[in-house]
Amino acid sequence: MPLDQTEPLPRFACLDWWEKIQRGETPIADIPVNEERAEQALAFFNRLRLPDVKGNPPLSEACGEWFRDVLVAFLASEDPETKERLVWELLCLVPKKSSKSTYSAALGITALYMEETPNGQMLLIGPSQNISARCFDQAQAMIRLDADLDAIFHITDNTKSIKRRKTGTELQVKTFDTGIITGEIPILTIIDELHELGKKPKALKVMQQIRGGGITMTGGQVLFITTQSDERPAGIWRAELDKARKIRDGKGGSTPIMLPVLYEYPVKLQRDEDYWRDQRNWPLVLPNLHKSISLPRLVADYENNGSSSKEAEVIWVSQHLNIEIGVGLHNDRWTGADFWMGAEETGLTLEGLLDRCEVVTAGNDPGGQDDLLAFSIVGRITGTQQWLTWSKLWADRIVLERRKSIASVLEDFEKAGDLTFVDDLETEAYAEIAEICTMIRDRGLFPKTNKIGIDGAGKGANLAIDALENAEFDAAKDMEAISQGYKLNNVTGTVAVKLKSKSFRHAGQDIMAWCVENARIYQRANAEYPSKEESGAGKIDGFMSMLNAAELMSRHPEAEGKGSMLLDMEEVLV
Repeated sequence: MPLDQTEPLPRFACLDWWEKIQRGETPIADIPVNEERAEQALAFFNRLRLPDVKGNPPLSEACGEWFRDVLVAFLASEDPETKERLVWELLCLVPKKSSKSTYSAALGITALYMEETPNGQMLLIGPSQNISARCFDQAQAMIRLDADLDAIFHITDNTKSIKRRKTGTELQVKTFDTGIITGEIPILTIIDELHELGKKPKALKVMQQIRGGGITMTGGQVLFITTQSDERPAGIWRAELDKARKIRDGKGGSTPIMLPVLYEYPVKLQRDEDYWRDQRNWPLVLPNLHKSISLPRLVADYENNGSSSKEAEVIWVSQHLNIEIGVGLHNDRWTGADFWMGAEETGLTLEGLLDRCEVVTAGNDPGGQDDLLAFSIVGRITGTQQWLTWSKLWADRIVLERRKSIASVLEDFEKAGDLTFVDDLETEAYAEIAEICTMIRDRGLFPKTNKIGIDGAGKGANLAIDALENAEFDAAKDMEAISQGYKLNNVTGTVAVKLKSKSFRHAGQDIMAWCVENARIYQRANAEYPSKEESGAGKIDGFMSMLNAAELMSRHPEAEGKGSMLLDMEEVLV
């Protein structure tokens, strides 16, 4: 429901963010600031000089105006009544090559100069040793270019620290790891490339320690500045990005503490390949254009490197245009992936599907302890040839240890309600599949035979059969082993065509989009089919369970309930 424009907007909401970007303005909410403090911050920041550019120009000339807006909002926000700081956190999403590491180092020095708290701790954190070293090199070089600043700050190169002599407060440049916090709560933390932390399983724990400063009397600020991820957003990056977008869109509560500054296209345009491939639209999300970025050189890099393959392109646009990776672009992707996002049936639930369909088939892709267990149903809408699908997945908790590379992604899916972690797949997950199938049977929606398609060669197939037999399903009549490999060629093509025409629609579950994105197609003669081996570490279990159910639906089944009713009527007449 849209916000009532007669009511005051929630704090930091910026509903016209896209219009601001199109006008060349910073996509940031209007917030009150302490003008004296803002002038002090700008005066100091502007005098700093770029150490790695010919002539060492001052930031007053070399910095994009967008970052000065970030600087003022972060360091000088103030409630006009209480005189308290408003912006405790700020998330800035900006494309690669926007000088964000250099600007962040300059902001850190500015904050250190303005801070009057004695013997405090500030952190500037990079996700890798190279990035953190780059931040420190820029910071110390800016100071050493100015004799006056060299007298104000003391630099310790071996520990990568800068101390203000007057207060003893120190800015330390560190590489992110679980030991960066040693008990002291930082009064200010700058985190470069937050998206990289989404790949670190213990990032959330460290962030909780850093954020502890926000509830102390002295308080602690956090600035996140990052490009978009070159993988599907996960972990802490997924959580912070979603939070920032909700705040920006007025859906993040009435008094958030995070200010979003997000240079990105609206979701609809991110999905429009023709739009973001049009180089005339690139400057919209390049706030540092003509400062650190040249459009001709960016175009040349895209044409020589970014467009060399579909996989190279999706990585390139995620970094240079902040396109979020969802359903990926890959040379060997399933053709239906291009139409998946456009075939979402908003709000579709299991119950809703069963209410609207005249017949339903199910599919199961069994999983072991280091795998995912997936279950899907496909229903045919009453009186039509349109299909709907809904899925659920489970995982043994041990998968978080055995598949650490995707652990944070799986935890995100659990929070969304699309994945359930269990302690015992047999008594919890397979039992729940049997309960769902029983409910469908009781409603008379299953066909007389071949109700449930199962990958017979999958891990746990026997457990699936046992659970269904315990629920009085007949293995010979009700279940069918769906042949995998090249024999899936027909159904993968059928589903792709129906997705394009939107006669096959899904529930919009993130975990299914992930499985579809991960699917890689293997070519053999004239057949194309999904291959778990080709997909590598990316899980496609939900995709496979959907295909198993779709294979049975493609045979034009009739519901057992309908057939049984006719049979009963015939018996009555006889």
